[in-house]
Amino acid sequence: MPNQIETLDNVFHALADPTRRAVLHQLSGGEASISELAEPHDMALPSFLQHIQVLEDSGLIRSKKIGRVRTCRMEPKQLSKAEQWISRQQAIWEARLDRMEAYLDELERKELHRGKSK
Repeated sequence: MPNQIETLDNVFHALADPTRRAVLHQLSGGEASISELAEPHDMALPSFLQHIQVLEDSGLIRSKKIGRVRTCRMEPKQLSKAEQWISRQQAIWEARLDRMEAYLDELERKELHRGKSK
């Protein structure tokens, strides 16, 4: 379990940056070379490569080098893990809010009942 938590932490760390999210968006259309991915971002290539490394370390992308061209592709499995975690948290909070709403409704009914009794 600690390894799963660490992996999830890495995924959320990678998703926390707008440049990395933009790269994932670019890759949602298919494989792309590093130069294609870097082109819309106004930063030096070494800085951009650090973003690529974070995405690779999190397992969100994979890259391969053919000749002089390094190509990246998205790995949706890790993104799916983050989505599952978010869905579980959403279900927990929705259940809590439903219980709170039921409690407030019950309080309101009791208050109305008391008001009619007077």
